Amino acid sequence: MRRTLRAAALALTGALTVLLAGCGGAGAPILPLPAVPPAPNQPVPYEPAAPTGFSPVTLPGWADEDHLAAFNAWTDSCRVAREPRARAQCDRAMQIRRTSKPVTPSMARAFFESGFSVVAAETPDGGPGLLTAYFAPEYSARRRPGGEFDMPVLAPPAGWTRGQTLPPRAQIEADPQAASGAAPLAWMRAEDLFFMQIQGSGYLTFEDGSKARAAYAADNGQKFAGIARPMADQGLLPANGTSGEAIRAWLAAHRGPEARAVMALNPRYIFFSLDPDDGGDPNGAAGVPLPARRAIAVDPAHWRYGDLVWISADGGHLAGARGGYRGLVVALDTGSAIRGPVRADLYMGRGEAAGEEAGAVRHPLRMWLLVPRA
Repeated sequence: MRRTLRAAALALTGALTVLLAGCGGAGAPILPLPAVPPAPNQPVPYEPAAPTGFSPVTLPGWADEDHLAAFNAWTDSCRVAREPRARAQCDRAMQIRRTSKPVTPSMARAFFESGFSVVAAETPDGGPGLLTAYFAPEYSARRRPGGEFDMPVLAPPAGWTRGQTLPPRAQIEADPQAASGAAPLAWMRAEDLFFMQIQGSGYLTFEDGSKARAAYAADNGQKFAGIARPMADQGLLPANGTSGEAIRAWLAAHRGPEARAVMALNPRYIFFSLDPDDGGDPNGAAGVPLPARRAIAVDPAHWRYGDLVWISADGGHLAGARGGYRGLVVALDTGSAIRGPVRADLYMGRGEAAGEEAGAVRHPLRMWLLVPRA
């Protein structure tokens, strides 16, 4: 039977005494989010909040958080939330920001502890979920095709609607003009465009030094398929050497029909729009800029834009991991590969350094929803 947030809150009432007796966080009971909540941004209230007293102080590592940075990230984006209690807490945060010069870390911590309760998310089997990461890549591009810059950046076809099924990648790349119906927006190296499509957005620098932001505008409705495992299965890369950088290097070294055949194993194709580069971070699906290391892409079947979420992901002995990730983040984006109630993609920021770190994130994950109090 599917459990609603009401059921989770009632269950928390019985578990509260046990939890408070050992609130170090690691032993906290994990309770599910609603299996089929309203779609993102629909003005349907949470029903109800978790019990008073089950507060953020129970979260693992809460005392070590940079509460002021989290406060600023949430306050900058909280207007995307539609649920009345979240809007009320957003108004409260805005008032604190207007009247307190400056807002202090202790004030930020008190805001969260007094304004939110906590409900934990759960995977179907009760085990950990998965944290990955993404970034806004920066690439060289050209206004006209030439040399290795032979792959067009395409605008969406006229009349495109979300959910529409279009031809797979190989067919689109074979006849770009037919697929888009418009002149290419730019020209890129094939492997760069492939990775920008996986990320969903990126920044382009043209030969004259001008810059533009390529933003997701549409997709072909085909299911995303990773190419790492097929490349390993075909002996193109070693099984333990399928990092993003290894894949990119192989594609660059085999430009032409060979690389295109491998990229075609992922039939999903992304169309873009080009906007001026304002020097900031890209907008997520919620329509606001993504704060680096404070925004996540989530499954909209389980989360809403503007949700305030605590993540805890231990790198442990993962190969290449730079450590764990723990803290408050805001649900501001979605992704085709992000599915399930305990699944998140952490936005790392812009550029090469962010990309290198993002490529090493594949951590077991726990997530908690901070529910706004009335």
